[in-house]
Amino acid sequence: MIDLFPLVRPFVHALDPETAHNATISALKLGLTGQLGRTDDDPVLATEVFGLDFTNPVGLAAGFDKNADVITAAHRMGFGFAEAGTVTPRPQDGNERPRLFRLKEDRAVINRFGFNNKGLDYFEQRLKHLPAQRGLFGANVGANKDSEDRTADYVTGINRLYGLSDYFTVNISSPNTPGLRALQSKAALEDLVARVLDARQQKMAAGAAHIPILIKIAPDLLDADVHDISDVALNSDIDGLIVSNTTITRPESLASRHRQEAGGLSGAPLMAPSTEMLAAVYQATGGKVPLVGVGGIASGADAYAKIKAGASLVQLYSALVYDGPGLVTKIKQELAALLKADGYSCVADAIGKGSR
Repeated sequence: MIDLFPLVRPFVHALDPETAHNATISALKLGLTGQLGRTDDDPVLATEVFGLDFTNPVGLAAGFDKNADVITAAHRMGFGFAEAGTVTPRPQDGNERPRLFRLKEDRAVINRFGFNNKGLDYFEQRLKHLPAQRGLFGANVGANKDSEDRTADYVTGINRLYGLSDYFTVNISSPNTPGLRALQSKAALEDLVARVLDARQQKMAAGAAHIPILIKIAPDLLDADVHDISDVALNSDIDGLIVSNTTITRPESLASRHRQEAGGLSGAPLMAPSTEMLAAVYQATGGKVPLVGVGGIASGADAYAKIKAGASLVQLYSALVYDGPGLVTKIKQELAALLKADGYSCVADAIGKGSR
């Protein structure tokens, strides 16, 4: 595989970050991935999670493809699955620009987009026009900022998109919609989970298939929050948890001049705290709830650390800003080598092996 991203990176990074992101989406829609050639996944990377078969456990995190424009392009880049969104029932502009910042010295990103997206009508049409032969993907659903009943927005998203995606993610952990993270409190989460699961049950009663539903949580949780969320997950039919979203904390080690910008921090500084949170959730759930590890992954070793902390699957996004699409193949190759070096025959054998 020939990686062309190092040649174009100086030009991309010369642009405003959001302009560069939009240009990247446009290029991917045209079939440009920044790399030539494709390698098949090593069989050791194949895994089955919540009833779905993945050729590899490395996925594209939500936020990159907000409107389901480049799902097929993500799979051409080598991802084992892709997550599109967050999508809200009605289109919304999000917060004012600038709202995306590169922290180059820290290999990090801060965003305060605020669920900017084209809404369910556009998103639904994109999914309906996907080719029959496609890779696995999930629909990440959210609530409009001005909604009077945010839980109802999640139900609307699931009802509208049911049967068009392989799984759903209920995003209640973005820091950029005021009050959204309050849905992580136990009472609010129990109500939310009950209502989205009821929506699924009604679809299944009408003859539809079982579609997994995951909850995406924040990395900035107290021990009591971890206990409550884990308790809800264990005592409901939720299929998994995604750990975690961006953080509102600012490590003292940050060197970029943008370090104090408001919004969610992602990238390298999130690797350690999000992995610690992942391990805590794995312990709290006793390994009985499938987890997706997100936050700071930029190498096969990072992905492996998430798996050993309890993740069945992993996702990344921010590292692509600095390393480009060729990083996906590199991570998979490194992860396969690490699994084999430790004597594991598959990803599932390594899950939680480093968690205490």
